[in-house]
Amino acid sequence: MAVLSCIPIIPSANLAKSLRLWVDGLGFSMSSEMHEDDKLIFCMLRKDDVCFMLNQRAGTPVKPEEYEGIRLYWAPQDIRETRERLKSLGYDVSELERREYGQTEFVLTDDDGYSHCFGVPTNR
Repeated sequence: MAVLSCIPIIPSANLAKSLRLWVDGLGFSMSSEMHEDDKLIFCMLRKDDVCFMLNQRAGTPVKPEEYEGIRLYWAPQDIRETRERLKSLGYDVSELERREYGQTEFVLTDDDGYSHCFGVPTNR
């Protein structure tokens, strides 16, 4: 079986709030969207060849205690610029850390509790 692509589905308690990270912080654009009772419940996010589906999380809007959800690892062109941009938008970003496995990374947790790690090879 050949896999041509994979589009991660990101459940969100509040899509409008989540778009601040995805659109303002990471530069994605919405290519389609669905509303229910004037509330955004689904959208496709695209940036170049990368795409995600953001949808309204089923069940309670409050994150269950043991819920880990998804984790994303991003490889930005300029890690310092990316960190400063996200920090300027009010996100609580960790310090840049040089890891023993050869990556320089920082982490943020978004409004839905998902962990986003940004990393590049330490020599970049």
